[in-house]
Amino acid sequence: MIKSLQISSNDVGSTAIQIGLLSKKIENLSEHFKKFKKDKHSIVGLNKSVNKRKKLLAYLKRKDVTSYNKVIKELNLRK
Repeated sequence: MIKSLQISSNDVGSTAIQIGLLSKKIENLSEHFKKFKKDKHSIVGLNKSVNKRKKLLAYLKRKDVTSYNKVIKELNLRK
């Protein structure tokens, strides 16, 4: 997943990469909640991750629409 979002071979921290990593983390936490429904502490972490991804997506849309569209398509988010 990260390879497809990289701008160059050394790219490890661009906005697109951060969004991809957060999406993976959100996916893993969602699976975790299927087993542990009462884990309230992890819900806080999930909400923080979702909000951070939301802010990063808004930033990316503002700065680079083509990259934003690529990330949305690659990660199957929204539209």
